[in-house]
Amino acid sequence: MLNIGIIGTGKHGSRYANHVVNDMPSMRLSAISRRSEEAARQAELWRCTWHKNWQDLVKDPDVDAIISVLPPCYNPAVAAECCEFKKPLLMEKPLAITYADAKQITQRCDAKGIPLTVAQTLRYNSVIQGLKHNFNMLGKCFSFSLNQRLEPSTLSWLEDPELAGAGVILHTAVHLFDALRFITGYEIRRVRALSRKIYNPTLEDIVLIQVECSNGVCGQLDTSKITPARTGRFEFVGEHGILWGDQIYGKLSWLAGTRETKLTCSPPGPTIVTLLDEWYNFLTGNHSNPVSGKEGAAAVQACEACLRSVQSGNWEEL
Repeated sequence: MLNIGIIGTGKHGSRYANHVVNDMPSMRLSAISRRSEEAARQAELWRCTWHKNWQDLVKDPDVDAIISVLPPCYNPAVAAECCEFKKPLLMEKPLAITYADAKQITQRCDAKGIPLTVAQTLRYNSVIQGLKHNFNMLGKCFSFSLNQRLEPSTLSWLEDPELAGAGVILHTAVHLFDALRFITGYEIRRVRALSRKIYNPTLEDIVLIQVECSNGVCGQLDTSKITPARTGRFEFVGEHGILWGDQIYGKLSWLAGTRETKLTCSPPGPTIVTLLDEWYNFLTGNHSNPVSGKEGAAAVQACEACLRSVQSGNWEEL
């Protein structure tokens, strides 16, 4: 039984807590940390200890491993504290606001021998898994188009530059960059981005991105939080046909000529459960690291290049 402490049990962190309590028999939720008084009710519901300060949770001897679900500005400090008290860490994406901080987190954990896993949970969507599994059907891949379009955010901290660091580039495109690398195995060479602020008054809530990979394959990404509808479309164009899917609606198809062949794909399920299961097996020596700090930092590096491109109007190298 692995005793888990969760830092940040708001909207997303409470999902982790409920999964640990209800779906992970190999784990026990021993402590949570949240500044809001709502945490007292949560701790009673989940039968765990409540620490108002996250530092006290890290120090708690009844906590074996940490899940951190805080705004990314806090991640370097959380990682440093986990290294100090030798606690394995599962950290929500993005790994940091800047690539420099993401590298520092990864290097510090490596130097101290602290297991660090980054919660790039989109990898565990059944369509993303299906795209990766069937990617070789393309033969040579020539181009790609990826999008993730969501409703406007209701979280106030996502409008605070000091807490959030950026808008959809850092908090949504980070999923697409990681999924692109995961599905294809390609490294991203350079990007060019254009963004706008529609409903978010301080940070971008729509962005269009051109991407060139190190092998010359090029494509585009777009993501937004401006519409009362969702899509999550992924399309890869290759010498033998087109591989297409939508991770929101659980669709996966192969297109050749004018013929569509539906590929086997299970309905999308809760990705956090699969991540937690692989994280547990990693910590107990039965699985490799699901998403390493280096992979989490690579996604942040691509986002940071987009932010530079928005300012410069030019292609930006990674």
